[in-house]
Amino acid sequence: MLFFTVIIQKVTAFTVRYVIIKVIIKSRHSSTRNLLMLNYFTSRKILAQQSQNKSKFVKISLLSLFSLTLFACGQQEVKTKPPAPAVSVYTISTEDIGSYREFVARTEASKEANLRARVEGELIERHFREGSIVEKDQVLLKIDPAAYQAALASAKADLSSRISGEDNAVRNLKRAKELIGDGYISQSDFDRLTTEESQAKAAVKSAQAALEKAELDLSYTTITAPFTGRIGKVNYNVGNVVGPTSSALATLTLTDPIYVSFQVEESLYVSYLQSHHKTKSAEDIALNVSLRLPNNSEYPEKGRLDFADTEIAQGMGTVELRAVFSNTDGIILPGLFVTLITESKKKQSMALIPQAAVQEGQQGKFVLVVDGNNTVKQRHVVLGRRLNAMWVVEKGLSAGEKVIIEGLQKVRPGVEVKPVAKVVDALTGTITQADENDSNTAVTK
Repeated sequence: MLFFTVIIQKVTAFTVRYVIIKVIIKSRHSSTRNLLMLNYFTSRKILAQQSQNKSKFVKISLLSLFSLTLFACGQQEVKTKPPAPAVSVYTISTEDIGSYREFVARTEASKEANLRARVEGELIERHFREGSIVEKDQVLLKIDPAAYQAALASAKADLSSRISGEDNAVRNLKRAKELIGDGYISQSDFDRLTTEESQAKAAVKSAQAALEKAELDLSYTTITAPFTGRIGKVNYNVGNVVGPTSSALATLTLTDPIYVSFQVEESLYVSYLQSHHKTKSAEDIALNVSLRLPNNSEYPEKGRLDFADTEIAQGMGTVELRAVFSNTDGIILPGLFVTLITESKKKQSMALIPQAAVQEGQQGKFVLVVDGNNTVKQRHVVLGRRLNAMWVVEKGLSAGEKVIIEGLQKVRPGVEVKPVAKVVDALTGTITQADENDSNTAVTK
């Protein structure tokens, strides 16, 4: 009987040690692991005392140790939920914005004249400074008039001679008419005198035309400004011989007002005509027209459409339109590439979001929205024009929704967050802390 008791005690001790070692290996927490190791070494000590003490106390100790071990193993980890990450949010606002388009355009002078020599001769005078403003009818250039003055004098003398011949022919025909009735002159002589009288009148008219041409040629030796404008570089200096075959002597342009021409796709133009078929002219189109200069500055003056071509450009699929702008200060020069901006006068309420909220993925642009439960959701958006630091949202968002503008790298869709309201400067995009009493989340300076 004693033999079986010893066997049972040893088996029990071995089982306890095996369970404790296995639990120590699988335990993930240091506190549990330390407790198990303590129990393990304690059991070894108790077993060492078995040989000296076979009392009931040893059995009770082993059973208590085994129960304590199982209790420690049965404890489970208590998980602590991490705090929600704080993110900066912007509450979406709306503004009344019209349909918007930008076009690459080029400026043109509203008037332009190439000054050319209409008669041949030496250039003897210049009465302007290149690049200056000249007035209408101001004398600009002068060609040597000597030859044309002589031609005019000759034409005047020839006209006087022709007039005298005409007077003589008229008198001869008058006498012939008085004599032919009495038979004093033949019919052939009368016919001859009639012809001479007609030829004399024709000669006078020819001489008058020659005189007018001589006067006109002489006037062409003085070149004047056809309109008030700015004159460019002169291509021929004083002393050069110029004539009708020469290139332009200089170019005179009028830049106030200034024209801005641009091309519109035929599909867009036809669609607009279908919706505005009652429009009689380009000036009646309800559009706000503005201009952005090559240095990206906004031109302060507003323009208007004044011309639309009557046909589609072959091979291009576009139609040419033209806008006109005031250019009192002469800032806009002909030949500039500019951006012409059109916005319909009929406006609709559209959402605005900061640039900082916009992200882009394989499926396009998107934002992260915080819903009423403070949960992050991804929302794809369709963006329109950009107004300073803000984007116009054509589709995907509505007023009052909150988009994340700071802390985007800390969150993902489905995560709960702690939203912190922020203010965004609509001009610069600067993000600042929101005033609790301020319901506006976008500040426009």
